[in-house]
Amino acid sequence: MNDEIVNNGHFYSPSKGNLEFKEVIKEIYNYISDQPEFFYDIVVGCDSPSSDKPFFPIAIVVLRTGAGGRFFLKKMRYPDNFLKKFANINWKNRILQEVYLSCELALSLRETLEKEFGKATPSFNYQFQYIHADVGELGKTKEMVKEVVGLIRSNGFEARIKPQSFAASVVADRYT
Repeated sequence: MNDEIVNNGHFYSPSKGNLEFKEVIKEIYNYISDQPEFFYDIVVGCDSPSSDKPFFPIAIVVLRTGAGGRFFLKKMRYPDNFLKKFANINWKNRILQEVYLSCELALSLRETLEKEFGKATPSFNYQFQYIHADVGELGKTKEMVKEVVGLIRSNGFEARIKPQSFAASVVADRYT
């Protein structure tokens, strides 16, 4: 489990404010338990701005199929001394870092959800199989699609790319 992602700093929820990771887990549980007759999709996605000091907003999105959803967002930042070493971080490396952070969070989140609540049941009906990546078949990221999809699959998740990757290209992008 990546301690940096889940233990340092807070996740932001527009409806609940700043939350620690364990509070995010509780909110996900409460949200699903509140209306168990729905099916829930949990997805993770990340984005980053093209700047000299990149940061990485990572989103956990919980969709209540056909009836809205909630999200929790954390901005990962790297210390200045790290950024000086890698002053020439190009867009390809940023995208790979986005995917790496998404995989790390998704693995921690899946492990915690299964430990706390078990696998999906009729009273806790959810799936957590997708990571959204901010790449697509059009534009300059098209050359990275296979690499990104392979990285996500190697971590046990299915990949969604643009235009289906809303957790990365809409939710996380809004906070870049």
